[in-house]
Amino acid sequence: MRIGTTREMTPGETRVALGPHAAHELSRAGHRVLVEAGAGEASGIPDAAYEEAGARVVGDAARVWDDSELVVKVYGPVEEERERLREGLVLLSFLSLPINRDLMRDLLGSRCVAFAMETVRDARGRLPILAPMSEIAGRLTPQIGAHLLLHQSGGRGVMLGGAAGVRPGRVVVLGCGIVGSGAARMASGLGAQVVVIDRDVDRLRELELARIPGVTTLAASTISIRDAVLRADLLIGAVHVVGDRTPALVDRATVEGMNDGAVIVDVDVDYGGCVETSRPTTLDDPTFVDGGVIHYCVKNVPAAVPVTATRALSNALLPHVRRLASLGLADALKSDAGLARGVAVAEGRVVDSVLARATGSDHSELSSVLPLHPEAR
Repeated sequence: MRIGTTREMTPGETRVALGPHAAHELSRAGHRVLVEAGAGEASGIPDAAYEEAGARVVGDAARVWDDSELVVKVYGPVEEERERLREGLVLLSFLSLPINRDLMRDLLGSRCVAFAMETVRDARGRLPILAPMSEIAGRLTPQIGAHLLLHQSGGRGVMLGGAAGVRPGRVVVLGCGIVGSGAARMASGLGAQVVVIDRDVDRLRELELARIPGVTTLAASTISIRDAVLRADLLIGAVHVVGDRTPALVDRATVEGMNDGAVIVDVDVDYGGCVETSRPTTLDDPTFVDGGVIHYCVKNVPAAVPVTATRALSNALLPHVRRLASLGLADALKSDAGLARGVAVAEGRVVDSVLARATGSDHSELSSVLPLHPEAR
């Protein structure tokens, strides 16, 4: 199979989907890998590393799009890339389609097959491609929040670890998934008092059993969220609903009731965010102040550490790219139900039921759109 990866054009995106180690494994298996020149530059990967791995480096992104059967990207194509979408092309990337209707319209119009990497599942129902990015985001957010709380950053001037005779900073984490639990551990390591809120009591129980110093848990309710947030120095939004828009759990009135100079880091803002006042920002201009509170709403937090994030993402992507390349689209989807769940649109139809419901679109079963069974081919 002809596999391509391009330089990311989303503002502030520094990662590349496939690193040289992935290109080497795919090339060794007999596939042709095309890489746009400079694609790995921000991740510390020179073009020569791809060439040594067996990939072909080309200077024109259009050639990568036109010559590839499978294009693997970090984020879905921006407007100027979408003219390269076509029937017969397979796209694998983070898409965020419930709040990116223009991209969804263009994907449908092109009749390509588009995988949303954030909805691909493994045999245990987990999110294997999203998970490493969530781990990185969870570990980064308390560090980001601690920096923004500094007086010189416009924050309250609170140190999360406190000092002898002085209480530590208060951190509230909404969500006890990979991002939330990772954020709780890191905030604990910084010495903060941490409250983790989730509606899934089993998740909270698992976190309690870990006995992380300074971390307590709280069952989610409108009142419990409001009361905890009002006392927070740092609020970390770590809520994610797979394939659907994130619900706004913190309203504007609550934000305006927080202390001036408090900080909100809303991780899942590319799906809407869990705070009413959140709106997407970029790494080049990451913060804004609303209601006296500093908001950090970068949708691609792991891009702040591209050397680490690119390697982690490429590791997670390689098994799925290898399966698609080795078996072909139909057989790969037939043999891997979790991979099939990642298909968002195909041949002009929405095949993800959650996406269809979130966007009010007609839903078509994947098996009715693509010939996954031998008798249908």
